[in-house]
Amino acid sequence: MTRRPAKAADPKPVEKLTETEARTELARLASEIARHSQLYYQQDAPEISDADFDTLVKRNQTIEARFPALRRADSPSVQVGAAPASGFAKVRHALPMLSLDNAFEESDVRDFFARVRRFLGLKEGEEIEVTAEPKIDGLSASLHYEDGRFVEGATRGDGSVGEDITANLKTLADVPPTLKGRHGKGVFEVRGEVYMRRDEFAKLNQRREKAGESLFANPRNAAAGSTRQLDPRITADRPLHFFAYAPGQIDDQAELGDGQWDFLARLKAHGFSVNPLAKRCRGVEEALAFHAEIAAKRADLPYDIDGVVYKVNRRDWQERLGMVSRAPRWALAHKFPAEQAETRLNDIIIQVGRTGALTPVAVLEPVTVGGVVVSRATLHNEDEIARKDVRVGDRVILQRAGDVIPQIIAVVEKARPRGAKPFVFPDHCPICGSLAIREPGMAVRRCTGGLICSAQVAERLRHFVSRNAFDIEGLGDKHIAEFHKDGLLKTPADIFRLKDKRDVLEEREGWGKQSVAKLFAAIEARREISLERFIYGLGIPQVGEATAKLLARSYGSLKHWREAMIAAGDPESPAFQELDAIEGIGPSVAADIVGFFAEPHNLAILDDLEREVTATDYVRARAAKDSPVTGKTVVFTGTLEKMSRQEAKARAETLGAHVAESVSKKTDYVVVGADPGSKAKKAAELGVTVLDEDGWLKVIGG
Repeated sequence: MTRRPAKAADPKPVEKLTETEARTELARLASEIARHSQLYYQQDAPEISDADFDTLVKRNQTIEARFPALRRADSPSVQVGAAPASGFAKVRHALPMLSLDNAFEESDVRDFFARVRRFLGLKEGEEIEVTAEPKIDGLSASLHYEDGRFVEGATRGDGSVGEDITANLKTLADVPPTLKGRHGKGVFEVRGEVYMRRDEFAKLNQRREKAGESLFANPRNAAAGSTRQLDPRITADRPLHFFAYAPGQIDDQAELGDGQWDFLARLKAHGFSVNPLAKRCRGVEEALAFHAEIAAKRADLPYDIDGVVYKVNRRDWQERLGMVSRAPRWALAHKFPAEQAETRLNDIIIQVGRTGALTPVAVLEPVTVGGVVVSRATLHNEDEIARKDVRVGDRVILQRAGDVIPQIIAVVEKARPRGAKPFVFPDHCPICGSLAIREPGMAVRRCTGGLICSAQVAERLRHFVSRNAFDIEGLGDKHIAEFHKDGLLKTPADIFRLKDKRDVLEEREGWGKQSVAKLFAAIEARREISLERFIYGLGIPQVGEATAKLLARSYGSLKHWREAMIAAGDPESPAFQELDAIEGIGPSVAADIVGFFAEPHNLAILDDLEREVTATDYVRARAAKDSPVTGKTVVFTGTLEKMSRQEAKARAETLGAHVAESVSKKTDYVVVGADPGSKAKKAAELGVTVLDEDGWLKVIGG
């Protein structure tokens, strides 16, 4: 007899989450959002819709707003894009290439204007003018000019480091080799979007089909894939365009003008293509009217757009507003509604990840949604299946916002075939047969097989060689799976011993002396690696790139970190208290890290790996500015007079300080305004330096 699973309720509203539930949910969201970001930005192969992704991000932001102390070091709120891919030289951006906060409803846009007004302390009648520009769906790129000559181009990457695609960008007619007209001396960096027109995309796919080549899913993927070619001749053969829209590093500040509208005019004068639909809007009503106008024209435009971007026009206001985490406070992306289609769900399969997570995937009757053929979609977890009561054979509604695989938003119950049974989520791993358990408060069911589960071992090895970990070029997913299946790879250290199996590898199908030599060279190049990459490569649950970097920065060396984590096995020990107290770690992440070191087989793998690899000590980067508060921890309390507390925090972070919400022995300064409350008292008790607003301004130089 088939047991009918209990139908789960809708996701619990954020306002009803307990602190424990919120911590668990933030951990899940951080992991899920990071995975989908990597698929989108690095591989140009997203698995979920923009709308689905944006929903995850918005829920994460709402939870963090309600529980600010639970914000994680690897929070999606502080991440931009994904790390640059291998195969290209790396370019460090002088100024971060930020992402944008999203709006989906008119109320979100009105809230944005209200936040700007509050932050700047504007009077109710004072007008907020914005420049509104169509949001092009392409590949973000940065163009670097020196004394008017184009010298370097890069992708956004993770916002800090991108890929050097200079040779490819030089092939675009919209990228002038030299700036036209009068221009300033020194660096002039402009940012924009590489895109492909719809008609040109269709012709490109027709040529590829005739040549027997794989087809691009959509213009965005075609533009991204064409721009990120190692051979610039391929890029030159593709119909690519570039819209310029934002400044990066600008040595001659006069080039910026008084605001965004002025800057667009300067870009046009210098020879760049600027979107002719951009408009200056005075106030929220004009901005919303422009959004409606562009939405009506969207289908007739020659290129894909997925919304409208509003930017506070005045440059001085932009500077005061600054940024928060991954996005500027002075800009907002107002997205368009999603597209939908109906199809049949033919099967539900279960995939097993490196941490043992069982993920359900819907196998669909292929259907075109907004010009893209879709055959699969993630179902997230068993609660999602039960909540929507998704059954094999059902007709389902798919939603797509952006050119990606969509989400299943609903079941057409009246079309359900007779006899369709509720899906029963397996309680044993489909790969190794081990028990799959779901811990209290967790949304994911996990296989308990650990290293005896071939799926987990293979996935862990894939993670180990991934771009953000050891980044071993030439050792892709397919090779990892084959080598593991044939017994060539069982642990990460085995990768560095493949040289002992040269003869075996050279005889494998698809390999030869030259390809094996290239692989060995790539492996040898990773025998010395940074501590943060080493930590991330271990695949510890909840330890993403940001958390790995945080651990590396906090402990400095592999030896110190390892000794401290073993000592932290005692939850009453100073070592555990130190780990738990690190801003962005928290008890849940700390428990997973300590749990990793509590397993003897993990320590054995670590010992084995240390015999093959050297993890270099963490080196702190010098601050971009010579600030007296760089690296200091500051707490603001009470009402400030010369600026809002929000603006004070933003300025402190810009100067390299860490702004905390609570006072501890590690706090360097507590800045007090009117009615400071208990934080000032605690600072006095702990002997922390207390400053009034004038004292703080004196410390930072005004």
